[in-house]
Amino acid sequence: MEGRPLDDPLQVQQQALVRQALDGSVDAYQALVRGHEEVAFRVAILITGDATEAGDAASEAMVKAFYALDRFRADAPFRPWLLRIVANEARNRRRSSGRRARLADRVGRTSLRASGDAAPSPEDAVISAVEHQALFDAVRSLGERDREVVALRFFAELSEAETAAALGCAPGTAKSRLHRALVRLRQAMPAEAFDA
Repeated sequence: MEGRPLDDPLQVQQQALVRQALDGSVDAYQALVRGHEEVAFRVAILITGDATEAGDAASEAMVKAFYALDRFRADAPFRPWLLRIVANEARNRRRSSGRRARLADRVGRTSLRASGDAAPSPEDAVISAVEHQALFDAVRSLGERDREVVALRFFAELSEAETAAALGCAPGTAKSRLHRALVRLRQAMPAEAFDA
């Protein structure tokens, strides 16, 4: 899925909300960002490694995005633009705090848990928790640039084009950054994670 077509009802709705927000409607802006709050928090937490910092970064980014809305290109998808602001704010907070990243894996586990009708067996739940912990430990060990591209592409579930837009780079650059990050992520994962 490479971005939404221009006639996508969601994008048309978002463009209408952007126009209303530009005309001063705070309610329209709140409606615009409401559907992106969870993913903004997930991106911020993967970059900052701290739930409090991530919440603050996501909130501050929403405010900054509101004031920067006049610079948003109305024909572009809103989500990558917003997540780029979130990622920038999270990076700034991480740098200024000087703290090492700790991932709030409870948020990540909840967002990554596969949905199904039947509850998993206790054994499956334990295995799943161990696998998620190994994944988050490996993501935590990555450098900032690698963690960011992995967060945008897989945790925020952006397309390749949206990931490139959120990173502010060409699609080919984003793709190569993602490839290198995934190689490093695979190296950081425990060997038993690949046993099947």
